[in-house]
Amino acid sequence: MVEDKDGRAAEDAPETGAPAAIDEVDAAPGGEEVEAGSQLEALQAELSALMDRHLRLAAEFDNYRKRTERERAEQHTRAQSDLIRRLLEPIDDLERVGDFKDTAAAASILEGIQLVERKLLQSLEAAGLETIDPAGQTFDPNAMEAIGVVTTNDPARDGQVADVYQKGYRFQGHLVRPARVRVYQHED
Repeated sequence: MVEDKDGRAAEDAPETGAPAAIDEVDAAPGGEEVEAGSQLEALQAELSALMDRHLRLAAEFDNYRKRTERERAEQHTRAQSDLIRRLLEPIDDLERVGDFKDTAAAASILEGIQLVERKLLQSLEAAGLETIDPAGQTFDPNAMEAIGVVTTNDPARDGQVADVYQKGYRFQGHLVRPARVRVYQHED
């Protein structure tokens, strides 16, 4: 029997119980190490999978960006090609007018040139071009450029377009060139 420091008799602990408790204490940290190691491996595998997915998505996005840039360039080229194709017929007509040798037929030449002008404008209008011909309208600084002033005694004409030096154009709503005009200005 074992006495404690007060002199009382203490119960003997079973010998089999003490080593088992020590084994449990020693086994617990080792088990946690195994569990932590397996968690670490799982996290590393997940990280590797996520990094691989990230690289694949980045490559897919880069390919998408390149493809859309290429498609946009091809679309622009097709649009330019369509416009050029529409303009070739009027250019052919101009060449035929230039090949005309009979100088007595000036009226025919003028008619041919007017025909070419109409065909060119029709082709451009089909592509989205809008002509700005402001003759007789009130001056609009958003679509016109005043290159001169014509004095008038009529106050009702003040600010109106007197004559058009050069027509203006819009392409699909965007101003390409303002109309160049002279504007009436009232003087007392």
